[in-house]
Amino acid sequence: MDRSAPQERQGGLDDLILDRIDALRILRAVTPEEKGALLEKIAGRGQPEQDILRELSKVRPLWRPDRFEEAHRLAMRSLEVLDRNGARRAKLPRRLGPLRPVATYLVQQMTRWIVKGHQNTLATRIRKLYERREANAVWGTPEKNMLRRARLDAARVEPGYKGKQLGLPTFLLGGAIISTIFSVIQAFIRWAFSDLSGSIVLAIVLALVFGGLAWAALHAAGLARRRIRLSTDQPIRALWETIGACGNPPKDSSYDFAAYAIVLLILLWLLVPLATWLIVTRVI
Repeated sequence: MDRSAPQERQGGLDDLILDRIDALRILRAVTPEEKGALLEKIAGRGQPEQDILRELSKVRPLWRPDRFEEAHRLAMRSLEVLDRNGARRAKLPRRLGPLRPVATYLVQQMTRWIVKGHQNTLATRIRKLYERREANAVWGTPEKNMLRRARLDAARVEPGYKGKQLGLPTFLLGGAIISTIFSVIQAFIRWAFSDLSGSIVLAIVLALVFGGLAWAALHAAGLARRRIRLSTDQPIRALWETIGACGNPPKDSSYDFAAYAIVLLILLWLLVPLATWLIVTRVI
């Protein structure tokens, strides 16, 4: 007979009782300091707590003031280069045939979404970081003056980097166009489920759409990651290092897009067997 199961159940019950006892101790605490100490004891320590202590221990507004202005200029230049080249049209393989123009447009729009989103995030994060470090710099010091000049530069160029993430024509975003597209899709779905041939056509269309979107998302993610790495990764990392104790630079969403592409592929793999099963059951 296994005696470990009752012991495990007893241990779990003891844990629950101890949790209740800790909760009661917090309720019985008198001063805010005592309550806070009990809460911190329950929560324990992790990496965020260590980062808080490490960053608070470095009180200088700039870790390397002798390299800050150079790093700031290089970061501003890298944003300019990314803005000009990050969303440019990619050259896709000729084997795509007649689908090449459509694939080129999709890849360009997805690449633009990733690049422009990262560019907007960088511009905002840099400006906010300069503001906060300027606020805790001593008046009249060279660091204060350098941060003030850098903050003015970042605030001046930030609106220019806040462009649309999708380069769609304005008329396509109107309510009439969107409602018409949804009406056509609904009519197609109703027709597809009306008979066997419609179900086959719907399965083929969905498989092509999901497969095409997955391929375009993977291609765009790789393209955006390469362009961001070449233009901004090293300059932004150098800027963060010269400022010091400010965490890690923001990351782009290329890996998220790759994950979306993998999800679409999984849906495609599930869709084909499901569509086949539906068609077979209708025929039988």
